[in-house]
Amino acid sequence: MEPKAVTTTNKYPEKPITIIVPFSAGGSLDLIARALEKTAIQHLGQPLIVVNKPGGAGTLAWNELAGTTPDGYTIGITGVEIILHPMYSLTKYNYPTALEPLAQVSSSPFIMVVQANQPWQNVDDLVKDARQHPGQFKFGNSGVGSLPHLLSEMFAQSTGITLQPVPFQGGSESLRSLLGGHVQAIFTSTAIVREHLKNGTLRALAVTGEQRLADPVFANVPTFKELGKDIVFSYWIGVAAPKEMPLEVKDKLANGLKAIIAEPEFQKNVENNGLQFEYLNPEESQTKWLYDNQTLSKTVRETGILERIKEQKK
Repeated sequence: MEPKAVTTTNKYPEKPITIIVPFSAGGSLDLIARALEKTAIQHLGQPLIVVNKPGGAGTLAWNELAGTTPDGYTIGITGVEIILHPMYSLTKYNYPTALEPLAQVSSSPFIMVVQANQPWQNVDDLVKDARQHPGQFKFGNSGVGSLPHLLSEMFAQSTGITLQPVPFQGGSESLRSLLGGHVQAIFTSTAIVREHLKNGTLRALAVTGEQRLADPVFANVPTFKELGKDIVFSYWIGVAAPKEMPLEVKDKLANGLKAIIAEPEFQKNVENNGLQFEYLNPEESQTKWLYDNQTLSKTVRETGILERIKEQKK
C-alpha cells in the first residue's frame, strides 16, 4: 500500500497535538489522557489538547481518528473495544488495520464476583451448582457482545456449563443487579467492586490476569489460569494514531509518550484510579492487538454472539 503523502519537517511537533478521548470526561480513558497531558510539554515539546468525543460506544471518536491526516497532530486514546467493534460491523473502519499503536499504558484484568451470602466459596463450587441446574445460572453483563458477556461465554466453554447471560445498560447496572440478587455472578473491573469486597458484601472467585493482583484486597483471589481454566484477558488502555504516519513522526511521538509514562507521578496517577499500570511499546502493543483479535474473534464465532448482534441490528 502506498503511504499517504504527508509533509513533515525535522521540527515536529510545531504546534499542539490533539488527543481524542472516545468517552465522556471522568472515565478511565479520559483520566489516562489527562495524566498524559500534565507533562506533555516537557517530553513532547508541545501541549496535548484533550478533546472528548463520546458517542457510538467509542466509534464516533475512533472513526474520526482513523480518517484524519496521519501527520502526528491527532492521536487518540484506545481501549479493547477497537478490536471488538469491527467484528460486529459497527464501524466505518477496521481499527486494528486503520490505526497503529504508539503505547499501551494500563492493562487491568476482570474479576468474577458473587454475593458474599451465597454458598459458593470458589469456582469449583459454582461450576458444580451450575451443572446441577443447567441454563438457570444467570450471569449479568454490560450488554450483548460486551467484554463481560464474552468472558462469561469463555467461562461456560472452559467449564462445560450452560448459563443464562443477562444484558444490562453498562457495568454499574449489572453490579446493582448482582447486589440485588437478580443474577448470580458477573465479570467486572476490579475498581468497581473493590469497596464491596472490602466491606464483605461480595466475594471474588477468580481474576482473568496472568498473575494474581498485588493489591491486598485481591491478593488471595486466584487466577483462572491457576485453576486450570483457559481464561486470560485484560482490559487495556493505550494511545494510537492513524496508520501511515511518517516514521520520524511516529518515533518522536512514541518516545515522548514513553518518557511521560515513565514518570513515577504518572504511574501513581494511573494506579490511584484503580487501573493496573503496564507499559508496552508500539511493537509489543501491536502483538497484543493481534493476540486479542484472534482470542475474541474465536469466542465471538463459537458462542453465537455474532448471530445475536446481527439479530439485534435487524
